[in-house]
Amino acid sequence: MSRRPDEPVRLTRIYTRAGDAGETSLGDGTRVAKTDARIETYGTVDELNSSLGLALAAPDLPASFRGALEGVQQALFDLGADLSVPLEDERDRLRIEPGQVEALEELCDEVNAGLEPLRSFVLPGGTEASARLHVARAVCRRAERLAVALAESGSVNPHALAYLNRLSDLLFILARAANAAAGADEPLWKPGSSR
Repeated sequence: MSRRPDEPVRLTRIYTRAGDAGETSLGDGTRVAKTDARIETYGTVDELNSSLGLALAAPDLPASFRGALEGVQQALFDLGADLSVPLEDERDRLRIEPGQVEALEELCDEVNAGLEPLRSFVLPGGTEASARLHVARAVCRRAERLAVALAESGSVNPHALAYLNRLSDLLFILARAANAAAGADEPLWKPGSSR
C-alpha cells in the first residue's frame, strides 16, 4: 500500500537494527557516526522539542501560550529536517525561512510589551510552567551553540541559527510572562546574596 502525498512518514516497525553499529543516516542518506556533530545538533533540537512538550503539560501554563508553543514544536521538526541535510544539497529540501524567524520576533515583542522592565538578572523558577520554560530555554541555547559550531565546520542554513537564537529569547519572555500571569514573584538575582 503506497503512502498518500500528505502523509510524510509511515512507520510500521520502529526498530530497524540499522544503527546497531553506532551509525545512522542523515537526511540525504549519507551514513555517519551517531557522534557526528550534525547528529548531535539536531538530536538536541529533538531534546528541545521534548522540553517544550513538558512545558505544555504544566498544569499552570497560561492557555494563551499553548498555540504558540505547539506551533514552535511543529517548526522544530522543520528545523531538525533542515539540520539533517547539509546546505550544499540543492534538491528541494525543507528549510527554515526568514518568515519563521520574523514570526518569533513578533511574538517576543507582543508578550514582552505586557511585562515589567527587567530590574535584575532573572533566576529560573517561580511557577512550574515558568521553570519548565526556563529548562527549554537552556536546552535551546545548547542547541544554538551546537548549531553555531556546526556552521563553523560545515554548512548550516543561517535562518536556522537565527531561529534558535530568537526562540531562546521567546522562551525567556514566556517564562517571565508565566510568572506574571500567575501573580508569582519573579525570582531575581541578588548580588552578594550567596555569601
